[in-house]
Amino acid sequence: MKASAFVYPWDVNGDPGAPERIAALGVDQVTLAAAYHSTRALTPRHPRHRVVTAEYAALYYPAGDRWADRRLRPHQAGYWAPGDAYGEAAEALAGAGLDVHTWVILAHSSRLGAEHPETSVVNAYGDRYPWAPCIAQPATRAYLIDLAAEAAVRPGAAGTELESLGWYGLQHLHAHDKTAGIALGDAGQYLMALCFCPTCRAGYGEQGLEADELAATVREALEPLWRGATDDGGWPTVEKLLGEPVAAATRAWRDGRARTLQEAAVAAVRAAAPEGFQVLLHADPVAYHCGANAGVDPAHVLSVADGVVVPCAGGTALLAPFAEHARQDTVLAANFTVVSGMGGNPGTLAADAARARALGATELRLYHAGLASDGDLAAVREALR
Repeated sequence: MKASAFVYPWDVNGDPGAPERIAALGVDQVTLAAAYHSTRALTPRHPRHRVVTAEYAALYYPAGDRWADRRLRPHQAGYWAPGDAYGEAAEALAGAGLDVHTWVILAHSSRLGAEHPETSVVNAYGDRYPWAPCIAQPATRAYLIDLAAEAAVRPGAAGTELESLGWYGLQHLHAHDKTAGIALGDAGQYLMALCFCPTCRAGYGEQGLEADELAATVREALEPLWRGATDDGGWPTVEKLLGEPVAAATRAWRDGRARTLQEAAVAAVRAAAPEGFQVLLHADPVAYHCGANAGVDPAHVLSVADGVVVPCAGGTALLAPFAEHARQDTVLAANFTVVSGMGGNPGTLAADAARARALGATELRLYHAGLASDGDLAAVREALR
């Protein structure tokens, strides 16, 4: 199976040994961040630093002319990835014989929400999620589509992986996160992700719902969870709490906005890319889920993109719904965490990969070559061998 390792530019730039070390893992490809959210990362082997703090969501290359005079625009990275950090790292990795694909984070930017709070998801209580742009708003959609097209198609890249191309909700580690005290479950997370910005309020109206009444219903449905109720049956629980017609109407609005955004973003990438450029989405086959792995309808997303990257850190079950709709040339990449300190188990990678292949996976993604310890990387080398 073809394998690709996720990498940040700062894992490579300033470390002459990094490209060969990554290639020696046995991977064929790297998925290199070109536009990424804020983070704090260890760099355990870098000769110049051990911690990198990426202070805000940023581009790791010089922004193009398309952003001139735009109200919503991305920002260049600061000291952690100056200049064309992506291009420098990509050239070094390609020199080690690795195919380079871009890694692009889209609907996830706390800086966008801080500078333009009106772009953020607003929950039923009126709280804004600055890390979560509302993907229904026309200006935000235009921003995300242009960001996808520019950040994905960097010089020399053979493909891209688009992350967070869908709705984001409450479940996000934000600053010093203190939200784990209430077990919301899938149903509660969906209810807390329902957006009530002006665009979404109008959208619910198009589905026959009155937004104030819907917000009140959502707050009432959530009340038992705040008191400690934990019974959660996923979507059937949402239907029970809201009523099936109301639940279906919220899905009709949200699913439609996500699907058309995914179609438009992939089309924009393909219009900007050379022939044969591969476009994958990080995806979850449960369409109402929110987050970095966008909830999608498997049949629809595989009719739009060349394939998907599927989270498998908790097991390989999410591969099966995509495999049912895969074509012969569909890329179905199983994404495994190989950093022990982040819950990964690189020692079982060979067995995990075998299970993934049996469920239809065609490729592996390894998170994350720059964050893993030497021991973790040794286990990866052994598994890929």
